[in-house]
Amino acid sequence: MTRHYTAHAAVRAERDGAGRVRLTRLRSDGPYALRATPDAVHLVGAAAGPLGGDELNLDLEVAAGAALAVRSVASTLLLPGPGESTTRVRAAVGHGAHLDLALEPAVAAAGCRHRAVTDFALEAGATLRWREELVLGRHGEPAGRYSGRVDVTVGGRPLLRNELRLPDPDLCTSGAVLGDARCTGNVLLVGPGLAAEPYAADGLAVMPLAGPGVLVTALAPDSATLRRRLRHGEERART
Repeated sequence: MTRHYTAHAAVRAERDGAGRVRLTRLRSDGPYALRATPDAVHLVGAAAGPLGGDELNLDLEVAAGAALAVRSVASTLLLPGPGESTTRVRAAVGHGAHLDLALEPAVAAAGCRHRAVTDFALEAGATLRWREELVLGRHGEPAGRYSGRVDVTVGGRPLLRNELRLPDPDLCTSGAVLGDARCTGNVLLVGPGLAAEPYAADGLAVMPLAGPGVLVTALAPDSATLRRRLRHGEERART
């Protein structure tokens, strides 16, 4: 019998009286194993997946004045199974705090049905760096069905609402969404001193938002090119 996971992992970072950042909560669950290092909290896959039917949740809380970096040690393979798989990230970032969330790419394997939901709630004066990358299928195979949504509020006001939907490739052959690109990704920066003018290049767009932020979006034929384009876009956004 196939086992389905409903997992709920969580991290909380606080700043103590001496100005040091401490992790006051580090909860692993199911396929999500969290490991703290001096530089970041690393997400380690303790099981394959997510498989169809899995629901994986990650809650991040950065208290006022603290900073937290979250990384993963490998790409995430989104696998088929009975039902839709879901990953949810909820992050609350306090006044004067900073969250840097940059996981390795997700790979939408053939036959998968996956939904990714990300929700950032920043207090006024908080800053954010978030990177996401998606690879459409493993080598030589088509991608499965995928939808991803990100919602960002700053001081209770909406900053970004963004959604990407990739339908069943057997039912839709249109290239209107991603063209012939095999990889897509975003970098979202929230904070002061960012670029105020848009920029576009081959497979890259840098878009200032109506608020303290910039969204970098890129398309690429492979993951290495995607990472380079996102890095270039981030440099432009910080100019």
